[in-house]
Amino acid sequence: MNLDFRTQLVIGLLLLVVALALPRFVSVSDTMEGILYGLAIGTLFSAVIRRQRGASCDEVPRALGRRYMRELIPATIAYLVTLFLSVWLLKRVEIEWLRALLALLPVAPVGMIMRAIIRYIRDTDELQQKIELEAVSIATALVSLLYLSGGFLQTAKVIDIPAGVAMIWVFPLICAVYGLAKMVVSGRYK
Repeated sequence: MNLDFRTQLVIGLLLLVVALALPRFVSVSDTMEGILYGLAIGTLFSAVIRRQRGASCDEVPRALGRRYMRELIPATIAYLVTLFLSVWLLKRVEIEWLRALLALLPVAPVGMIMRAIIRYIRDTDELQQKIELEAVSIATALVSLLYLSGGFLQTAKVIDIPAGVAMIWVFPLICAVYGLAKMVVSGRYK
């Protein structure tokens, strides 16, 4: 994904404004507020890191990068919209089967995001695929270790994290750790 520093900065600041302002106008769950702050801080952090490094982690043809963004951005917007809609509607619906459908509403856009990522990785050259594979492997291993450690601490009654919260944060955490791991891994090949 080749967003320049200014674009990432603007997106991060907009997400931060939404995270700060939205709870003042609408009732937002703590989880939703946390997701918004996480997206904003992650985007701003990524912009700062990219600015420091002066380059992208990706060395891919422009057409591939543009296609990736054309697929990723609408899917991400769809995810945010369906997430807000799902949370809002779940507070108003009591029918169990309908609540299940509403709870799963954001899953389809996440599938579209994953499709964009898979197509992007599949269509890159061998070096970029190697970087992606290593970064994904590191991220998955680290988040799995964290999740396992949390499970042990939960079993020992040292911490008490609701299972739903822990499950919801696995994928975003893998994505965040993947981004950091990709910067480190790609730095070795520059």
